[in-house]
Amino acid sequence: MELDEMLGQNHDIYHEFPEYTQQIEKLRTSNSDFAKLFDEYTELNREVIRIEQLVEPRSHEFHESLKKKRLRAKDKIYEYFHEQG
Repeated sequence: MELDEMLGQNHDIYHEFPEYTQQIEKLRTSNSDFAKLFDEYTELNREVIRIEQLVEPRSHEFHESLKKKRLRAKDKIYEYFHEQG
């Protein structure tokens, strides 16, 4: 995959987990911890996109650290889908 293609990928939660759209909406409105985690993931994703689009240039190390935080948040979100049955 070319670098330009990778940078253009959409990593919002709905694109990452399209099969869980209904659960995402339900959890966002019924579980404040999930809603906070969803918001955290969304903000991290926005920051990564801004860096990748050179809107807010940062060091490679900072960019990678944000992507790792985003991945950890994504993993936590995924756990919610399996806790709910």
